[in-house]
Amino acid sequence: MRLRTFLTTTVLASACVAAATTASAEGKPVLTVYTYNSFTSEWGPGPALEKAFEANCACDLNWVALEDGAALLSRLKLEGKNTKADVVLGLDTNLTAETKATGLIAPHGADLSALALPIAWNDVDFVPYDWGYFAFVYDSEKLPNPPQSLAELIDGKDAPKILIQDPRTSTPGLGLVMWLREVYGDKAKDAWAGLKPKILTVTKGWSEAYGLFTQGEAPLVLSYTTSPSYHQIVENSERYKALVFPEGNYMQIEVAARIEGSAQPDLARSFLQFLISAEAQKVIPTTNYMYPVRDIGADLPVQFTALPKPTKSLLLSSEDAAANRDAWIKEWIESVSQ
Repeated sequence: MRLRTFLTTTVLASACVAAATTASAEGKPVLTVYTYNSFTSEWGPGPALEKAFEANCACDLNWVALEDGAALLSRLKLEGKNTKADVVLGLDTNLTAETKATGLIAPHGADLSALALPIAWNDVDFVPYDWGYFAFVYDSEKLPNPPQSLAELIDGKDAPKILIQDPRTSTPGLGLVMWLREVYGDKAKDAWAGLKPKILTVTKGWSEAYGLFTQGEAPLVLSYTTSPSYHQIVENSERYKALVFPEGNYMQIEVAARIEGSAQPDLARSFLQFLISAEAQKVIPTTNYMYPVRDIGADLPVQFTALPKPTKSLLLSSEDAAANRDAWIKEWIESVSQ
């Protein structure tokens, strides 16, 4: 995923929610988009996308930033039909079925013909805007011989300490739960028991975990195969690398959707179509550090084309993820708290 800001913005997010309105001081319509905090950071895609969209919409785009993707669903459930959101951006396929079940999501109406995802996409409610693979990223200066498989990471007695995220609040954390379930099935609880001694800490979101990682707290962090591209592009450094495991890496497809009760339905539709435009997609790789959902040709940096890709991709259906999410998170809690 994305190289997110290392600071939480919970207080700021609450203030933004309270300030959400349907018209700006200048009388322009306001489109309120709930998303995660790194998306709106100064180095995230938010500022560039806001500028480009506002150039043609005669509106104001209002970001409301929460800690992480899973927190978006919790906020929508809490607010229900009283939500101030017009669009929610930052969910993934592990959460889409559960989000749709709230009754708050309306069909997007977008033209998806330009999409170039690794899987077919025909969802009428959710528009994908980036994708990638979860991976453990390691510090090659501190860990010259990293685990070469998921089994080695879990079972190895001398395996290094790792940083992971809470699946109740974080989409990467939830992705790891799904990943272990896909690989180990009913023996996932045993896998968690093997992984537990290696877990240095569990953070609420990706930002905090990755910040601790780059500060040297642990040599391994749950992140994405695309995360090293940030260090290569911005820092000109090959220090941080992603592990591709023979058991397969779990895929993430991030999505956006419009809210049924939005006061700005036309603007919401326009924004979702804009998200998958060539203009918007060219912004994604070097700000969110994920793959774009359409072919952007030479605008995809060479650092992305050179990244290792899993030979085996893992991805549960959104229905299976929704049906099992609570039980598997409970299994995770029981395993790591014992």
